[in-house]
Amino acid sequence: MSDMQSRPAGSETPPAGTGSDTPPEAIKAIKLRHPWRIVLAVVLVLLVVLFVVDAAVNRPVYNWPEVGKYLFDTRVVEAAGYTLQLTVYSMVIAIILGIVLAVMRLSPNPVVKSVAWVYLWLFRGTPVYVQLVFWGLVGVIYKSIDVGIPGNEPWISIVTSDLLSYFALAIIGLALNEAAYMAEIVRAGLLAVDRGQEEAATALGLGWWHTMSRVILPQAMRVIIPPTGNEVISMLKTTSLVIAVPFTLELFTRTQDIAAKTYQPVPMLIVASIWYLAITSVLMVGQYYLEKHYAKGVDQRPAPQKPTVETSAVTAVEPGELPGVVPPSNRPGGGA
Repeated sequence: MSDMQSRPAGSETPPAGTGSDTPPEAIKAIKLRHPWRIVLAVVLVLLVVLFVVDAAVNRPVYNWPEVGKYLFDTRVVEAAGYTLQLTVYSMVIAIILGIVLAVMRLSPNPVVKSVAWVYLWLFRGTPVYVQLVFWGLVGVIYKSIDVGIPGNEPWISIVTSDLLSYFALAIIGLALNEAAYMAEIVRAGLLAVDRGQEEAATALGLGWWHTMSRVILPQAMRVIIPPTGNEVISMLKTTSLVIAVPFTLELFTRTQDIAAKTYQPVPMLIVASIWYLAITSVLMVGQYYLEKHYAKGVDQRPAPQKPTVETSAVTAVEPGELPGVVPPSNRPGGGA
């Protein structure tokens, strides 16, 4: 017993026949082989190569010279600009309106909450194409916008078709539809923030606006950004439906107009697809950096603390060996 106590803590008796200074044998790790992964990868590469060669050589309907001719055509570039404008304007309006609707959904006021719920029910429950057709008929349904006292001569009367162009109607239709989805995304992000954050902000004397803008929303953005990035990319592709308004200057409709004159629909579809892919790639890069910005500190963990003294340097001592330390058994009231 005394030998065990006098031996340094953490030291172990070396195995028989070996010296204490003998280093342990290195582990011989054998890498696990995955032959079927290599076979699958080779098959996939061969399929891609065969498709590319077949499309370049054996499919004249693709007409790659025609694709190169119209890829940077002035009409196509202008149409891509209109598509970007529709996407940006609609998403900005949708995000602002979505935040308002999300706050309304979380409001304790039952009337405000019900109005937000009906809005979401209406715009999420009907196809966006149907909504765009409706907005295209607004000038027929409401021929003029009158301001004044009902039953009397209006003070101001504006013809609806003069006030709202097809471009504006397309933005309104896309934005109002997208706002219903953004409201649910923002609401999910707000609910993901711990309730204690709001209570702590209130305890510090922050008002509702500062609590939302400086405490809740910055933390909710980590949850909001990924689905919002997906919605932006989806909105870019949804702009191809604004022909229902009808607005005909966006990318897809413009390329189809050119194809109707050249009788080459497939090359013009490839041109539109290349532009959509290029813009989508830029948006995905922006989404990546936004996610990285709002995820600062999430994946960072403190390094595990290491002992400042090696375990082998700590020795066990008998009770009473340290000066000034009285064993518990010798203290007043101590046990035997």
